[in-house]
Amino acid sequence: MDKLKNKLAVLVIILSVCFLFLIGYTVQRKHVSFVENGVGTTLNSVQGVVYNIGNKVKNSFSFIFHIKDLKSENEKLKEDNKNLDKLKNENTMLADENARLRENLKFKDTRSEYEYIGADIVGRSGQNFLDGFTINRGSKDGIEKGMIAVTSVGLVGQVTSVGNNSATIQTLCNENIAVAGYVLSTKESDGIVKGYKGNEDKFLAEITGLSIDSGIKVGDTIVTSGLGKIYPKGIEIGKVLDVKEDKAAVMKSAVVKPNVDFNKLEQVLIVVQKEKRN
Repeated sequence: MDKLKNKLAVLVIILSVCFLFLIGYTVQRKHVSFVENGVGTTLNSVQGVVYNIGNKVKNSFSFIFHIKDLKSENEKLKEDNKNLDKLKNENTMLADENARLRENLKFKDTRSEYEYIGADIVGRSGQNFLDGFTINRGSKDGIEKGMIAVTSVGLVGQVTSVGNNSATIQTLCNENIAVAGYVLSTKESDGIVKGYKGNEDKFLAEITGLSIDSGIKVGDTIVTSGLGKIYPKGIEIGKVLDVKEDKAAVMKSAVVKPNVDFNKLEQVLIVVQKEKRN
């Protein structure tokens, strides 16, 4: 390739010198013969063609020589894009966490009769959240067995075991957890909320023990009644999805969709009563 470039360069130089010679010679003469004019025109055309070819060859070689630089620059741009995507994802996660913290702070302000310990979910104690999950707070942080876990949108569950630096929480969708429920629309406080497994959606609960004459209906809000003084009164549990009637037992029950989306749960607030229960 270098030889080809050198030959083309020599040819361009020779033709350029001839062209300059003819120009000098012609300038000294007033008239140019027909033959000379033809030769000049031909030389100009040939010189232009050769110059264009040489320029294209030069540009082609220049492109080839810069391929390595282009690849390097392309890799750098790809790496920059990866870093930008990473920063974007981190910013999104921080924004989501910030929003959750703001909601939790707002919840604390509205329920100031209690104190709260914030905790992050760091693992599951079984196959899924129905079996419980682990938080990064334990006895050294003031966590005790039987304490209640909530979020800004509603009830999560109860602390069932405590370690030094961690604790296990079982959700209200677990059949081992029982919560005294209250139907806001009918003002009934005799219902018991437990986990419900009668549907493909595992994260459901059921309020049972309601009177056969209960006016509970789809869309009603269920909250904690506060009976038994285990769960704080008035914490939202969820909405009624379906109402069932057991004429043999002379009772009604209802399937409840919890307010908390357990599949997306990342943080909880542990409720600490300011005055210890007797």
